[in-house]
Amino acid sequence: MKLAVVILAAGASSRMGRPKLLLPWGGTTVLGHLLDQWRALGASPIAIVCAAADPLLRGELDRLGVPQAHRILNANPERGMFSSIQCAAKWDRGQSDLSHWAIALGDQPHLRHETLRRLLEFAARHSEQVCQPSFHGHGR
Repeated sequence: MKLAVVILAAGASSRMGRPKLLLPWGGTTVLGHLLDQWRALGASPIAIVCAAADPLLRGELDRLGVPQAHRILNANPERGMFSSIQCAAKWDRGQSDLSHWAIALGDQPHLRHETLRRLLEFAARHSEQVCQPSFHGHGR
């Protein structure tokens, strides 16, 4: 299975009052943790959908070494999460050999490595299906 991941990170964090993805998490930031987690699972490439006008997040992407080609700009993030998914769907992943791609929410760093691994194993066995993790039978 050849997996690409798109992390949705264009939200304004308006309820939080500050960028959630830049909060500290285990020696890095929430975004850094997510990148490490997906890399450990063998995902490549990993892209980030971010608001076009977000200099703080762009600075963190620079610090984390995310290439420009893996930064998907959402010019209208106020339109909601689906607008970020639409941007991701248009992303030129630059690799024709991808068999799967995952959409990951930037504000869910608490998902365990084991949960994501099991989700990917399920996806490999059921490539014709859309897969979503659940907890006690409930999705997000």
